[in-house]
Amino acid sequence: MSVLRPRTLSARYARTAYLFLLPAILFFAAFFYLPIGNVVSTSLMTGPQADRFTGLGNYAQALADPSVRHSFLVTVAFAVAVVAGSIVLGLGLALALDRPLRGRVAFRMMLLVPYLTSVAIVGLLWRNILDPELGVLNRSLSAVGLPEQQWLNTHPLLTIAAITLWQSAGYTMVLFLAGLQGIPETFHEAAKIDGADGWHRFWRITLPLLAPTTLFVSVMAVISGLQAFGQAYIITNGGPGDATDLSVFHIFNVAFRARDFGYASAQSVLLLVVIVAFTLIQLRAGRRGEVQY
Repeated sequence: MSVLRPRTLSARYARTAYLFLLPAILFFAAFFYLPIGNVVSTSLMTGPQADRFTGLGNYAQALADPSVRHSFLVTVAFAVAVVAGSIVLGLGLALALDRPLRGRVAFRMMLLVPYLTSVAIVGLLWRNILDPELGVLNRSLSAVGLPEQQWLNTHPLLTIAAITLWQSAGYTMVLFLAGLQGIPETFHEAAKIDGADGWHRFWRITLPLLAPTTLFVSVMAVISGLQAFGQAYIITNGGPGDATDLSVFHIFNVAFRARDFGYASAQSVLLLVVIVAFTLIQLRAGRRGEVQY
């Protein structure tokens, strides 16, 4: 005679949890996992309609293509500039606005406005500002007797990296500000009693205890930097020449201008592998340096 086991409380909790998670699971399956699977399957095909099987031919072509390597190196340089700038600028703004200053709440809100604005609007705004003939910036320089600059021709990659930092500065500032406010004040008070000045307290207490926040900021900056597209598409159109030919912009051109969807899909998969690899390396390196308190 079989004995029916009563439902345990943990089993009921598990079923309830999966029931609430079901919409998120379906959402990710429909808009994340299935598209990735479709891109992987398309990367094995060739032809204008991606209807002929080629196996790993697209991957071999991408690894040997000088234009793909160039766009990847440009993207890495862009991502490095964005990561370094995000940490320095975000932490600097957080340290400045963590003090009891008048109007600091208004300053925080003002810094968040660019982050809440779409990349398209930011790109159009800065393209007009930096226009060599009609741009506000060159007109201002001319008004004070300074020479006008070709902002998008002399250092285009640094220019779009600076625009990206301007847009994301408020977001990184909020993250670092939350990290600063999570550090126990007793640590700083003990250091003051021991005679440590502000500089030593920053290097010995603040910076090490901000390691988890710094790790998160750097990971997010690397991911967004390697996936950047709107800046190159709207502001510079990949130019001058191929100076700002970021990887996603290069993939866009291969897919929608050259009409080679299989080859573009293979490059997308390779970029995804690179992003995942960079993320895992950062997470492993960051966990080794975490400070517990």
